[in-house]
Order: sequence, then C-alpha cells, then structure tokens
Amino acid sequence: MPVINRIAEFYDDMKAWRRHLHMHPELELDTENTAAFVVERLKEFGVDTIETGIAKNGLVAIINGQGDGPTIGLRADMDALPIAEAGNHAHKSTIPGKMHACGHDGHTTMLLGAARYLAETRNFRGRVALIFQPAEEEGNGAEVMVNEGIMERFDISSVYGIHNAPNKPVGHVLLNKGALMASVDSFRVDIEGKGCHAAYPDQGIDPVMVAVQIAQAIQTIRSRSVPGLDNLVVSLTQIHAGETDNVIPQTATLGGTVRALDPATRDVVEDRMRAIVTGTAAAFGASASLTYDRQVPVTVNDPDRATFAASVAASVVGEANLTDDIPPEMGAEDFSFMLQARPGAYIFLGQGEGANVHHPEYDFNDEISPIGASYFVQLVEQSQPL
Repeated sequence: MPVINRIAEFYDDMKAWRRHLHMHPELELDTENTAAFVVERLKEFGVDTIETGIAKNGLVAIINGQGDGPTIGLRADMDALPIAEAGNHAHKSTIPGKMHACGHDGHTTMLLGAARYLAETRNFRGRVALIFQPAEEEGNGAEVMVNEGIMERFDISSVYGIHNAPNKPVGHVLLNKGALMASVDSFRVDIEGKGCHAAYPDQGIDPVMVAVQIAQAIQTIRSRSVPGLDNLVVSLTQIHAGETDNVIPQTATLGGTVRALDPATRDVVEDRMRAIVTGTAAAFGASASLTYDRQVPVTVNDPDRATFAASVAASVVGEANLTDDIPPEMGAEDFSFMLQARPGAYIFLGQGEGANVHHPEYDFNDEISPIGASYFVQLVEQSQPL
C-alpha cells in the first residue's frame, strides 16, 4: 500500500491525536473541546484560515494551493455516542457513559493527517476546505452546516468523506456509484382510547388492542404496498401502554424507524402508515395520530465523482484492495445532506477484525489512519494538479 511517506512519518503523532480524542468523547453538537483540539492542531500546521462556530462547534479550515482552481471539500465527523465503553485499553474513555463507538475519532485524525501534509506541501491548485462536523449520530450536523451556507461561503465544488469498516480487510476500500446508504425516518403513533377497569372492558376503548393491530398492519407495507425488489425496512422498536394489571389504559404509543433507498418509497410508506393508523383506530372507536419525521435522505454518490474516488483509492491501496460496486446498505449517514448540496463520494475503509460500530467494545484501528490521510491527499492532488 503506497501510503505517502511523509504521512507515514507522523503516524505516531496521529495515533496520539486519535487516542486523546478517544479518551475525551463529546456528543451531538456539544463538541467544544474536540473542536478546540482540532483548531490547535490546525494552527500548528499553518493552515490559512479557520472559521469556527458553524453548527455550534463545527469548523471549516482552508488551505490555499498554488494558483487558481476550485475548492474541494473533505469532511470528518467529530461526535461520539452515549455508550459506556467496555474495553480496558489504556486510552479508554474518561467520560462515563460516552465513547467513540463509531470511529469518528479516527475520521477526525485522518483529516488532521491530511491537513498537516497539505499545509506543508501545497502541491495542488485552488483550495482545500477541511470540514470538521459535529452531530453526525444525533442532530444532523451535516444538514446544519449546509443550511448555514458552508458550500456557498467557501465556494466548495465537490465533497468527499470516509467511514471505517470493521470486519473488512485492513486497507480495503469499498464504495459504489449511486445510492450507497439508506434514508432514515422515524415515526410515532399516539393512540387515545377510553380507560376503564380491566374487569369491565366493554365500558372502555382499549388502546392496547388498537396498538397491536396497528403494529401488525404496518408490517404489511413492506410486503403489500411496495414492489418486491424495492429496498425497504420498517422496524417497530417501541410500544408503551399501561402501568398496572387491572386497568385498561387511556393511551398507548408506538415508535420505530423506516429505511429506504428511493424517495418515492418513503412517500408510499408515510401515506400507507397514515391510512393504517387512522383507519385502524376508527374501527375500534379510538383516535390516533401519526408523527412521521423525515430525518436523513439517501446517501447517493455522484457517479463521476465515485469513479474518480475509486481510481484515487486504487492508487493508494492497489486495485486488489478496491471494491467499487458494493450493494447499498440500510444504515444511514448525514453526509447525504452534503452530497445533495454538492457532487462527491463517500467510501468505506476496512479496518480489520473486531467489534462492530456502536458496540461497547469497538475501537478504531490506528493502522488505517495513514491510509485514509493519504487517500484524502490524493483526492486533492489528483483532482487539482499543478
């Protein structure tokens, strides 16, 4: 793997940065200390400008190249998860109930490594916009940054990102040239019945029975309302009703998530779910309302930019370590908002065997940091050569 020699030379520094970040996780938009650490490193590297306070604690740093040219955006997420870490390594989280269980500490480190090299060499035209984003896990930080105008403000013409991939070979790059990850929506159903003594159910309207019927009926959306080859997941993850054995409650609630790869499928699901909720409740003499929240759109790689990203990745990891036609997956990523705003591509980078993301024993593999940093650098130098 032809990792850039200079980047390999500061591998120990990158490992130290990553482990510091791992020990000090922060959640959602509240990544103040993480951002401060990033700013401190960027100032040491000599980047040209740093603008903070975007999406509360996000930031964009600019490195100018040699001569006129476009601005390429490189993005890393910074936030952690509300999970208690189970590992016993020396760099274990020092914050109870919080940990970097998705590798954002590593993503930030890879972009810092690229920033250090690019600020030293400036072997490219135009500019690089380094995007350090909070709130990928919760809060849609990418959407907030886009809505606050980073693409226009920094004249970004294309944008790229990386996510680590546990249980894929170290250094293996995976992507496709279209829909890569699903949209994610959440739903909540609030049911109003009529409470009564459980010995006399005829005197009430049982919201539990309504909830059970709605729960069963919404599972038919996948099998009866969309084509069989469409990608769709409807998962009921919550049901709440009642507090004691001998009372039929007044209310019940349901909740869950919907994942799809086609915006038209999202429309079908919401329409069918509304009909099921209101119709089922009416059949029992109850009332019910649906709250349907469209959270994150489909992550779609631009075909041309994905072809370019695959070529760049192959130059770093070798053709044998590249898969550029993976099927889409039903997980979601708020980088989708940036890809809606500008063409670009998102890749997965294998980090070897170990616990999967969002697991309390997960840890980022520091060995892949120089690979990711080299890929970021090559994106810049190959897209905007002198």
